[in-house]
Amino acid sequence: MKPERLDVTSEELEAILEGVRAPLGEVSYQKLQAAIHTLSYVTELLETREATLEKLRRLLCHSSTEKTGKVLKQAGIEIDDQKHKPPGEHTPKSKAPGHGRNSAAAYRGARKVEVPHGSLKAGDLCPDGRCGGKVYPQREPGVLVRIKGQAPIAATVYELEKLRCNLCGDVFTATAPEGVGEKKYDETAASMIAMLRYGSGFPWNRLEGLQENLGIPLPAATQCEIVQETAAQIQPAMDELIRQAAQGEVMHNDDTSMRVLSLDRDAASDADIAAERTGVFTSGIVSIVGEGCRIGLYFTGRKHAGENLADVLKQRAAGLAAPIQMCDALSRNLPKLPEKLEIIVGHCLAHARRHFVEVTPNFPQECRFVLENLGEVYGNDEVARAQRMSPEQRLHFHQEHSGPVMEKLHTWLGAQFDERKVEPNSGLGTAISYLLKYWDRLTLFLRQAGAPLDNNVCERALKKSILHRKNSLFYKNRNGAQMGDLFMSLIHTCELNGADPFDYLTELQRHTEELKQTPSDWMPWNYRETLARTGALLDVA
Repeated sequence: MKPERLDVTSEELEAILEGVRAPLGEVSYQKLQAAIHTLSYVTELLETREATLEKLRRLLCHSSTEKTGKVLKQAGIEIDDQKHKPPGEHTPKSKAPGHGRNSAAAYRGARKVEVPHGSLKAGDLCPDGRCGGKVYPQREPGVLVRIKGQAPIAATVYELEKLRCNLCGDVFTATAPEGVGEKKYDETAASMIAMLRYGSGFPWNRLEGLQENLGIPLPAATQCEIVQETAAQIQPAMDELIRQAAQGEVMHNDDTSMRVLSLDRDAASDADIAAERTGVFTSGIVSIVGEGCRIGLYFTGRKHAGENLADVLKQRAAGLAAPIQMCDALSRNLPKLPEKLEIIVGHCLAHARRHFVEVTPNFPQECRFVLENLGEVYGNDEVARAQRMSPEQRLHFHQEHSGPVMEKLHTWLGAQFDERKVEPNSGLGTAISYLLKYWDRLTLFLRQAGAPLDNNVCERALKKSILHRKNSLFYKNRNGAQMGDLFMSLIHTCELNGADPFDYLTELQRHTEELKQTPSDWMPWNYRETLARTGALLDVA
């Protein structure tokens, strides 16, 4: 029901407030006065049209945070800051020497120029002359770093001299320098466009405008053609990533909404999707294979995350142990698998925790108990990570240290309903119900070696897709979406494994024939070894 409009001035509200000051008490009076002043200020902003959603959000809402200490402080609970710091951070850290600056070693992509000494070489007599010694090279050279600006896509214009015979009329053109190549756009151009577009969220037109301003025009249509041609060349790498991801021991998945303007609903690839489904999603899958090798995959279309995960698992080799799947409790994240293929499902503890974070202002003491207990569990997990425990060692460590904490929490949660301390339909009751309903899957880390606590690694992966959605708003068609999925998958997998995505994309283009023959040798974690081995063989030949 729409509220009836009632015009009242700030002075009238102040007079009413003064009339009830005595019965309200000073504390309640101050709170109500602050609310009236806030209402007056917001109304003034709206009337002058100076208000934006961001300004109102900063004014009326707390800053977004999920850290236990900050959440409790915003709820008015004074806490010991040291208690909520991760293990090992209870004492203040000294600042690293030269903090805020990068060392010369950090510039991995910089061109290195060796500068010999102008007047000395190894073995020469010392210029001092009095000591009689000889100079010898030092292991560490002196280093200077010089940085200059340039366009993302640079260009070189070669002006080839032409000479014409004055008698026969023949024209003789200078030969192009060695290494110029025949293609106008080389492999590095395609890699840079893909990095900007799908790694950093640059829309086509924004890059076109930037290049135009820098004097090296690069039309949006040309950019699209370049990456489209490149995508077809390096598709075997994507196919191999999917195949290897299917063999993973732990698989995270989730999805986010996406827009594809001309998505063909009757396409064969979506033939098994219900006709009434109109949503479009980008699913993120992060598969952990072997000892810490991580593969990030993206799939955009009408399929949910669980359906895309099921498609990936169709390539799983027979005889492997059942993988662990980590996701939130949405049913669309669970794959429908054939009977012969099993999966161990765990749910995200961070999602369960978030329900309590959201209601902390209304139930500060109750939420404090939950958040501090979960914080202790996360602290134990950080200890296991810092000590590089094996999955079995980590499991025993959690059983010993986190098991009693979770058991105490489970008992407390049940008592809130059994003793009628919490209304089930309240915000706190809903948070408790969620935790109790999915307790077994939320505590999988206490029973299964290698089971993660949460799905945060996939949440972070989806930020790349969300960045694209925020900047470019949509994909134009299905082909564009598939092209985006390919490059995001390759780029993010490089980031997950500490590889250089620009160098990786460039080398894939330079070795397309080898990639087709043995794609497993051209993964982000081993392509440098393949290059070194190939180079060694060439030297021997």
